[in-house]
Amino acid sequence: MTRIITVANQKGGVGKTTTSINLSTALAATGKRVLVLDFDAQGNASTGLGVPKDARDITSYDVIIDGMDLQQAIIQTKIPNLDIIPADDSMAAVETKLATDPQRSYRFRNAVRSYREAVERGEMKAYDYFFIDCPPSLSSLTINAMTGSNAVLVPLQCEFLALEGLTQLMRTVEVVRGALNPDLEIQGVVLTMYDKRNSQSDQVASDVRSYFGAKVYQTVIPRNVRLSEAPSFGKPALLYDHKCAGSEAYIRLASELITRERERETA
Repeated sequence: MTRIITVANQKGGVGKTTTSINLSTALAATGKRVLVLDFDAQGNASTGLGVPKDARDITSYDVIIDGMDLQQAIIQTKIPNLDIIPADDSMAAVETKLATDPQRSYRFRNAVRSYREAVERGEMKAYDYFFIDCPPSLSSLTINAMTGSNAVLVPLQCEFLALEGLTQLMRTVEVVRGALNPDLEIQGVVLTMYDKRNSQSDQVASDVRSYFGAKVYQTVIPRNVRLSEAPSFGKPALLYDHKCAGSEAYIRLASELITRERERETA
C-alpha cells in the first residue's frame, strides 16, 4: 500500500523542497516507485526535478480545486521510478477558492481515494511512496496534505529560531489528528543545514533530540553548497553531484527511512 508522507514546516528555508526531491530520488534509486506532489506556488520541487514551467499544463491546483484524478496530472521525470505532479503560481489562489467550501480540507483525501480505487481496478500501478512538498505556511494546502496522509516528515533547520515555530506545527498536527485524520503520525524529524563549525547547531540538535527522542533521524543533513546549486540545473543533488556531503547524507537518510518503515510494518 502506498505510504503518503507530508513534508511540512511553516518556516521557509528549512529544506522542505531539498528533502522532498533528494529523499525521493534516493528512494527511487533503491527501486521504490515514488511520486512527488508539489503543493507550493513557487513550484521549486517541479523545477528541481527538471519540469519546465511550460510543461506544467496540469498541476496540483487541478487536483485540489477541480477534482482531477492524480493519474491525469502525473509527469514522468528523467529519473527512473520517480514521477511528479507539478505546481505553478496558480496554487496561490487555492486558499481563496476553498474559503467557503465546507469540505475544503478533504480535497486531497478524495483524490487519494480515487487513486487507490484506480489501483485496485488495475488501471494504474501503485506507488510505494508519495511525498508532498508543502508551502511554508499552515494553509489549506498543508491541512489538505495532512488530512490525506499517513504521516508528517518535519525538516528542521539547526538554528535557534527554527525551534520557535515547531510548537505551532505540532499543534496543527494534533488538530488535524483530532478533527480530520485520527491516524496521522509524525514519521520523523530531519535536522537540516547542520554546520559543525557552529556550536548552536549542536545545541539545537540536542534540544530537538531531547524533546522528540527516537522520532529524530540519526542522519543529519549538512549545510552544503552543492545542495543549493543543484535546483538551478533542474536536478536533484544526487544527480548533480552524488559524491557531495549533502547527497551522501540523503542516501543515508533514505536507508534509515526504509529501515524505520520496515520496523513499523512488522511492529
